Amino acid sequence: MQTRTLGSTGPAVSALGLGAMGMSGAYGAADRAESIATVHAALEAGVTLIDTGDFYAMGHNELLLAEALRGRDRDSYRLSVKFGQLRGPGREFGGQDSRPEAVKNFLAYSLTRLGTDHIDIYRPARLDPAVPIEETVGAIKEMVDAGYVRHLGLSEVDAATIRRAHAVHPVADLQIEYSLISRAVEADVLPTLRELGIGLTAYGVLSRGLISGHWSADRTAGPGDGRGFSPRFSSGNVEHNLALVEALRRVAEAKGCTVAQLAIAWVTAQGEDIVPLVGARTRERLAEALPAMELNLTADDLTEIEKAVPPGAARGDRYPSAFMAGLGVGN
Repeated sequence: MQTRTLGSTGPAVSALGLGAMGMSGAYGAADRAESIATVHAALEAGVTLIDTGDFYAMGHNELLLAEALRGRDRDSYRLSVKFGQLRGPGREFGGQDSRPEAVKNFLAYSLTRLGTDHIDIYRPARLDPAVPIEETVGAIKEMVDAGYVRHLGLSEVDAATIRRAHAVHPVADLQIEYSLISRAVEADVLPTLRELGIGLTAYGVLSRGLISGHWSADRTAGPGDGRGFSPRFSSGNVEHNLALVEALRRVAEAKGCTVAQLAIAWVTAQGEDIVPLVGARTRERLAEALPAMELNLTADDLTEIEKAVPPGAARGDRYPSAFMAGLGVGN
């Protein structure tokens, strides 16, 4: 497994990271034993970056990872943790809490659930409009100084917020959605990251399975599957978006790889400062994703991919409208 460094101040991590959200019901029921086996398979393949959030199924995901990582050398992997999204008992979202006292409270709970004495990269999941980012970052800086956190990260914020945060404490990386059909980051955010020496961890590289090559227009999201509320999966949009996938499939077949591998490799090829996260929740999907790291895309390949899926070609927002307002960039 190749490695990449998250920005000029962040840790060295595997060039492919594992996003664990789907292991806790975000896309419907997940098999606990298979999830744990997938984490183990990722570690054995050299994946060292594991991403979670304290609000993923209200702590379930952190407890699952604690079980999967038990007995492993703590220095052999890096934990990236998002915090602050408020949830209700019905799993409804209630906004973001990034007050300094809340930062320390959330961190204490995450450390306990994960069974560790430190978090490698700690980040607010979204911008809290009621709290200046300087106050949130200042609280994380205190936790860095105290040894509970190794590096500061951000998630889904705009270029101006990145600059303000970085002025208080060096930011290792920004986590944000970035894929062939979600490219808004390229306009202002990515140039700002590169100017400041900040890395990017890209989630949604397969757009929640939409551009994986495995989704079909007649497939419906099951109980508890958030894709049932996603505009890009809605009737009328999904057919258009899957036509883009079929165009991409023709490029993949010519390259001798799967659609998913091509989509992951495209993100990887956008810069050495970018680390894609794959949300594999089975060993089968992980095994498909891993060879993407060895896929060399030529200039001609990239041109053909752009022809198949031009910027802005997808239909539908990447989140339901209620969530779009809380994002630093659009689609």
